[in-house]
Amino acid sequence: MKIALAQISPHLGNIQRNFELHLQAIEKARREKAGLLVFPELSLTGYLLKDLVETAALDPDKSPMFKEFKALSRDISLVLGFVEEKSQEKGLFYNSAAFLDKGKVLHIHRKVFLPTSGMFDEGRFFAPGRNFRTFSTPHGKMGLLICRDFLHYAAGYLLFAGGSEIIIVASAAPGRGLAGKNGFATSRMWELMGEAISRFSSAFVIYCNRAGLEDGIVFAGGSFIFNPFGKRLVQAPYFKNDFLVQEVDPAEIRRARKNWPFKRDDKPEVILEALKRIVHDYED
Repeated sequence: MKIALAQISPHLGNIQRNFELHLQAIEKARREKAGLLVFPELSLTGYLLKDLVETAALDPDKSPMFKEFKALSRDISLVLGFVEEKSQEKGLFYNSAAFLDKGKVLHIHRKVFLPTSGMFDEGRFFAPGRNFRTFSTPHGKMGLLICRDFLHYAAGYLLFAGGSEIIIVASAAPGRGLAGKNGFATSRMWELMGEAISRFSSAFVIYCNRAGLEDGIVFAGGSFIFNPFGKRLVQAPYFKNDFLVQEVDPAEIRRARKNWPFKRDDKPEVILEALKRIVHDYED
């Protein structure tokens, strides 16, 4: 199975130009015979939307762009980021990522953990998602996370408990601080989470981060794929746009879960009861 990562720099608020970027990347991935193409967080809109959120919102059930993406997904599975507003939830906007395959939207994940401190202001403009769910695809059981979701390790556990074999993270993480050759200090935490979640979930972790500059903020790039043994298979360069394709072996999931039986020995029912007690005993 070939996985492609489109480490792009979206144009802020310009959905048409970003749509064209997506079409170019999809055509490139098809030429490479990739089975799955992953874009970053809010890949159709750019990240620092603020008051542009409303005008950038799309309903995937009605959007002409999504109609074309659905048609293109007959040949290649797609993960893309967008601002979602459903007709039945007017005025509620979500930072969402969609998984499309065989002409359908198989799953939409709405970002749960919206950073709203320091340089981040998502909670002012987006409603929070309420769920983490594993879903079935032709490539196996998958789960989607968006950026800060990935840094809350309970989110990764919920996908693991749900049976995810591939965990996909769409991200728009800035780069801050310098570390090593052309690297960012903040990139290290994403790479550590990639290694830890892949190893202890015995799952592939696919992390696609955006690149470039937007309103004075530098986005880190550095997209990567880890295999179910916690080994990094490939990594894109920091900061700049890139397109990479990596062959992965789905049989590694079985080998990892046989050698390291974390999945066999998992006890979600014990964790559920313990969480109930913690929540019940919580003091404000």
